[in-house]
Amino acid sequence: MPLTSRYSIIPVILSVLLTTGCLFHTRRVEQSISPVALKTATKAELISYINSQAAKIQTMQATVDIDTAVGGTKKGKITEYKEIRGYVLARKPAMLRMIGLLPILRNTAFDMVSDGQEFKVSIPPKNRFVIGRNDVIVPNRQQPLENLRPQIIYDALMLRAIDPKSEIAVMENGTEVVTGDKNRKFQQADYIIDVIRTGNGDSWLSRKIVFSRVDLLPHRQLIYDEAGNVVTDARYSNYKDYNAVLFPSVIEIIRPQEEYDITLRMVKLEINLPLDNNKFVLEKPPGAQEIHLDQPPPSVGGGTH
Repeated sequence: MPLTSRYSIIPVILSVLLTTGCLFHTRRVEQSISPVALKTATKAELISYINSQAAKIQTMQATVDIDTAVGGTKKGKITEYKEIRGYVLARKPAMLRMIGLLPILRNTAFDMVSDGQEFKVSIPPKNRFVIGRNDVIVPNRQQPLENLRPQIIYDALMLRAIDPKSEIAVMENGTEVVTGDKNRKFQQADYIIDVIRTGNGDSWLSRKIVFSRVDLLPHRQLIYDEAGNVVTDARYSNYKDYNAVLFPSVIEIIRPQEEYDITLRMVKLEINLPLDNNKFVLEKPPGAQEIHLDQPPPSVGGGTH
């Protein structure tokens, strides 16, 4: 039978089945599109928001509650640490200090500081003082939080402007799953700004900034390495007005490669107050063991080969 004749028979067969009731069943399809009214914006408007927001915030001082979860499919389990009180200081272009306190006694659990390149971490409960570089990570799957760098926190907190000299921004229309009334799941349209970095004759996807179309605010930032892997998945929610600056009061920082998750909940946030250099000085406590993460461990017996 010729191909055209074969396909012409199909509509006839279907019409017979429909009229006779054979193999015919109608079922209701639940609405999966969000009923919330959505706002619209252009690529230029979204880029302008990113750059203006970056310009508005030069420093921040925050009191935070820190929730941490470690583990996942690689470890086969997840361990959660709830509500550690902490303090975060940040100053552009790259200064960050973060202090965490132990529950109940409120003694220092850790104190970390970074100038954007080198970082130092004091861990009094272990009597350790760690020094390293933000761009050098020695993976430790047994202790994922040892891979934490202050720069990771800084990049999630301080939304960086798009640099027209080294970056290209493109826009895409995406969708996300949101939860509505009675925990019903909906598909909701969003906007995504893809930031492509260029340099040394190459280009790569650097960031994705996802805007909710309910309020046209960034609700997610995906940060990539040059190999195209997601290294940080930062999620922003519950925006509040802090001294005429809208800023998320809840920031979740997910590191999928190392399998840890840090959530910062703002207890108090002050923006653009002066922060002196001495706020970012961290000295080694007397007697603490000094560890350099970017240096190879000494050989057995202390000799070299």
